[in-house]
Amino acid sequence: MSEPSTAVLFDMDGLLIDSEPLWLEAETAVMARLGASWSENDQAQLLGGSLERSVRYLLSKATRPAPPELIGQWLMSGVLERVRRGGVPVQPGARELLAAVRQAGLPHALVTSSERSFMDAVLASTGMRFDVLVCAQDVTATKPDPEPYLLAAKLVDVDPGDCFALEDSANGVASAHAAGCRVFAVPSLVPIPPAPGRTVVRSLLDLTADAGGIRVKPGG
Repeated sequence: MSEPSTAVLFDMDGLLIDSEPLWLEAETAVMARLGASWSENDQAQLLGGSLERSVRYLLSKATRPAPPELIGQWLMSGVLERVRRGGVPVQPGARELLAAVRQAGLPHALVTSSERSFMDAVLASTGMRFDVLVCAQDVTATKPDPEPYLLAAKLVDVDPGDCFALEDSANGVASAHAAGCRVFAVPSLVPIPPAPGRTVVRSLLDLTADAGGIRVKPGG
């Protein structure tokens, strides 16, 4: 049996799941404890970033500062409780695209800047499965650094240039592009313009997969 010639690398937050409302609730609750307000514009600043980066931003707006480690605990416990209590919505087309990728026999990885605890909770809630998982704890630098995608490509044993990366944020797109992947952007909260080496679509419903990788559906 020949080695796979291509693979698909999926972001998680905002791409496969509509987790941003959960994060907005959790961030707003933390900021209330820190004596400051929070807006959707603030949330947009954190798209595709790490917990450490989020905590730094939260602290920059706080009027009642707290230790960074404690803020991180507040934020993670808040969002994990929301997932465990009510689940997390799956984005339109996500399950269908994953099924098409599996049917095509393509190796596929989840590449997220989220903490392992949140990734595990999402996978448990949605039942989604991947050949390889890469989260914040697996790398020394998170998105927009290319390390997460370079690691995922190594683990699925496919050259990064033959990997299709699907992202919803500018940070994620920058990470995948720097790693040399072929990028499909499905913008969530912030627009992402088309660019060389990048295809932008409105929804995962516009995409499908075959043995050659990800492609836009006719009329998509």
